[in-house]
Amino acid sequence: MAFAPEELTLISVDDHIIEPPDLFDAHLPERFKAEAPRIVRRDDGADVWRFGDVEVPNVALNAVAGRPKEEYGVEPQSLDEIRPGCFVVDERIKDMNACGVLASMNFPSFPGFAARLFAVEDEEFGLALVRAYNDWHIEEWCGAHPGRFIPMALPVIWDAEKCADEVRRVADKGCHSLSFTENPAALGYPSFHDSYWDPLWTAVCDTDTVLSIHLGSSGQLSFPAPDSPPDVMITLQPMNIQAAAADLLWSRVLKEFPDIRIALSEGSTGWVPYFLERVDRTYDMHHRWTGQDFGNRMPSDVFREHFLTCFISDHTGVYLRNQIGIDNISWECDYPHSDSAWPGAPEELAQLMTEAGVTEAEAAKITHENAMRWYSFDPFTHVPREEATVGALRAAAANHDVSIRSMSRREKLTPEQIQARWQGMGQGNAGTGAVRAS
Repeated sequence: MAFAPEELTLISVDDHIIEPPDLFDAHLPERFKAEAPRIVRRDDGADVWRFGDVEVPNVALNAVAGRPKEEYGVEPQSLDEIRPGCFVVDERIKDMNACGVLASMNFPSFPGFAARLFAVEDEEFGLALVRAYNDWHIEEWCGAHPGRFIPMALPVIWDAEKCADEVRRVADKGCHSLSFTENPAALGYPSFHDSYWDPLWTAVCDTDTVLSIHLGSSGQLSFPAPDSPPDVMITLQPMNIQAAAADLLWSRVLKEFPDIRIALSEGSTGWVPYFLERVDRTYDMHHRWTGQDFGNRMPSDVFREHFLTCFISDHTGVYLRNQIGIDNISWECDYPHSDSAWPGAPEELAQLMTEAGVTEAEAAKITHENAMRWYSFDPFTHVPREEATVGALRAAAANHDVSIRSMSRREKLTPEQIQARWQGMGQGNAGTGAVRAS
């Protein structure tokens, strides 16, 4: 069937927050505020988060919504060079309406997807930072517009027991998504195969919380060579999500915690059919000597029971949706990152689903029903269905400016400077962009 963009109902399972300067004002205990991360403006005009001797800039690829592609890059930016919707919740709602997005799940930026910036020597301080961030996110960001955001929590990545406690605490606030690393071993913690994490797996199962694993969350991205150009890493970004899927699929975790659910965030979907073919063949050819035992099921069956995939624009994945599992596919906008088609994402998605012969029932699952089911989220308790379509939301934002315009005051980096910065990202800083303050 042919899909009309304005008739779609869209929930994005992967967007991003550029955190505002007042993040810690209301929720961090007073005794920690003097040492808390804060935004400072450098002499070059860039706004950075400074935490001790670490600076985390907001690089342009993280917040390019509304800007011409010529301004994409890795130059640090100030808050007045990006759309207010990146960091002001009321403006975010306007940008969501303009794109016809009913609801959105927002990953963190400066702390890293697994909050590794908060893993400090003073663990009480680190825990206070995680809790303050989570309370701000749930109560101020999501709470400002009920039904428009899927709450997400940061983990206490350095302590599985305390992380389990935090999962239970935020679940009581209605949060059922935990941002987590795709490779804890790369951060110096026990691997997925270690029983160290069992208290956390128990907590996410008990609270119906999804483990949302975002690509690059360990800071490890694919650089085949030190002088590989940026295009190589951008092309290979989904690869570490594939590695995480394999690591978890073959681990004891899925066998011993059969209720665990894992989202492969920003991992795309086109690779999944061959991945499933490969794991099934691996099992058939090798399980007798490796000791793997899935009973009377194949690994591909187990994958479909536990994993949610998502895509921004993935023709291969949508065409092969039935080989993946229609209940395992969701859509993401990725606002305000450089892969996002905002504000024209509904047109891109409608055309893709039309060309792929997606049925109306399949489209409903991809665009919003799977997200609602996986994340225990029902926006329609707050937003009537007739007001939740792309057309209705865009009508509410009819006078909102979404024009593409230049906003950067930065001097563009030279090719040599770009290469040097990307090499730094490939050496473990990809998750936060952190650099030592000079």
